[in-house]
Amino acid sequence: MVRLEGFGGLPERGRVSGEGIVRSLTYVPSYEAPRLTAVVEDEASLPGRGPALSLVWLGRRRLSGVNAGTRLRFSGMLAHFHGVPTIYNPRYEILAQED
Repeated sequence: MVRLEGFGGLPERGRVSGEGIVRSLTYVPSYEAPRLTAVVEDEASLPGRGPALSLVWLGRRRLSGVNAGTRLRFSGMLAHFHGVPTIYNPRYEILAQED
């Protein structure tokens, strides 16, 4: 498993783990199959300016505690979907907010 230190230089595919901040969530309409997408950025980068990856939970419309600004630790199989690094159905852990 590759441990991500920042999101630059991601491998093309493979098992990865990392930490980041949820910058945005995308919800799908009720007539589509349930799916929740979170864009996660490295904490060290400026919001919206650093490299990011997508975490996609299939079969879910919401995840309790996962909101914009939430710090997550995640792991899963990395793939590239339309050029965007993506992890489908990742394992995740919500991290405590730092003061």
